[in-house]
Amino acid sequence: MKNQKIKPDVIFKEFWRRNDRFASLFNTVVFEGEEVIKPEELSELDTDVSNIVEFNEYKETLNRARDVVKKAAHGVDFVIMGIENQRKTHYGMPLRVMIYDALGYLKEYQEISRKHREAGDRASAEEFLSGLHKEDRLHPIISIVIYYNEKPWDGPKSLRDMIVDMPEKIGRVFSDYRMNLLQVGESGQYHFGNEDVQIVFETARYIYGGEFDKVRTLLEEKIVAPDVGAMIGVMTDSDLLVQEAIESKGGMDMCTALERLKEKGREEGRAEGRAEGRAEGRREMLFALLKAGAEVRLLKEVSGLSEEEIEELRKEIE
Repeated sequence: MKNQKIKPDVIFKEFWRRNDRFASLFNTVVFEGEEVIKPEELSELDTDVSNIVEFNEYKETLNRARDVVKKAAHGVDFVIMGIENQRKTHYGMPLRVMIYDALGYLKEYQEISRKHREAGDRASAEEFLSGLHKEDRLHPIISIVIYYNEKPWDGPKSLRDMIVDMPEKIGRVFSDYRMNLLQVGESGQYHFGNEDVQIVFETARYIYGGEFDKVRTLLEEKIVAPDVGAMIGVMTDSDLLVQEAIESKGGMDMCTALERLKEKGREEGRAEGRAEGRAEGRREMLFALLKAGAEVRLLKEVSGLSEEEIEELRKEIE
């Protein structure tokens, strides 16, 4: 298992695949803590929303795949929900989410139309034109973008944020599209009913702020599931935590793992300091040789520098 590398996207998708975590995320962030989505009513959907978009003679194939998509029964109907994970600010994210959602609606629209054709359903001229019958309805799609980075999101949060300044008259009739953005660094305003989700967001937020004492208090004597530890590693961009989680069996002691992470940081700092010290020592030696009038050939052998680099050093002491 040593040096095994698992892509962050895979860890992210596996974590949210569990229905209890997925439901807790949406109930807390979208539905203000109300249990609208029930874990037992969730089912996975195909994440591929690729489609062919046609307008008269114009035709274009759009290849798009969402990160995690689930369907929840809601009475006799259902709601479709998707999660997008984002490590860096994406300045076109509202448009990207809008396209994902639109392709989802287009996919259902085409499925309804196909079923009518295959069943040979009678249709009026208007229904035949659109492929939809008058009583047909699409199902709502709700998306959440999870941004995991210690830097605050400084990009647009809606389509309007991406549009040039508009005169008031145009702004009043402009159709905006707002995305649901969850910043891990600002997740303290939420309390997730699912313990795994709460631990992931709270721990990552404390690590962002360097508040390791709070992490120890939160996770003291607590063993977390490997996928929880891996998720924290992904959110905090720590390969060491991800590796610790992958190699753990049955559970992971986060406090111990964080201590190892801090020690590794101290070791890297000491190594960097030694390397800087050696580099500075070589630099001083070269200056001394230059002042003594050493030949360029000797300086090249001693330092491994090119003649141009040695000439730059010579200019510094002139």
